[in-house]
Amino acid sequence: MKLSTRGRYGVRAMLELALQQGGGPTALQELAQRQGISAKYLEQLLIPLKAAGLVNSVRGAKGGYLLAMSPDKVSLYDIVKTLEGPLAVVECVHDPDSCERVGGCTVHLVWGEMSQLLVEFLTSITLAKLAEQQREKDRQCQAVAAVG
Repeated sequence: MKLSTRGRYGVRAMLELALQQGGGPTALQELAQRQGISAKYLEQLLIPLKAAGLVNSVRGAKGGYLLAMSPDKVSLYDIVKTLEGPLAVVECVHDPDSCERVGGCTVHLVWGEMSQLLVEFLTSITLAKLAEQQREKDRQCQAVAAVG
């Protein structure tokens, strides 16, 4: 399975919102600029994330987007599934009708287990965990810059 830009950019945008958690809404333009994503494209990603209850939007001059729940409650699976659809390494895992051999196919079981492991892995990673890793990486970069 290969994530599209929808999934990758969606995770990046949600991570940015997690890093800004508690600081009020983040404007679309600011979010897009920080992540190097077109504001128009980013807006298309935020619509389904909002519909899924993962982000909230605030209107007005100081409006923008913010997480709808605590970063420790949002997993990468939540984001990727919302933007990419069901996760499977091959189509027949989620759509058995797509393959006439599915009933007698031994490797179908392997693909199913592999898909389940992917779901479990992505579910185990929360935005809070990613945000802490990003903060640590930022601290390391600042320490190197201060020495150099």
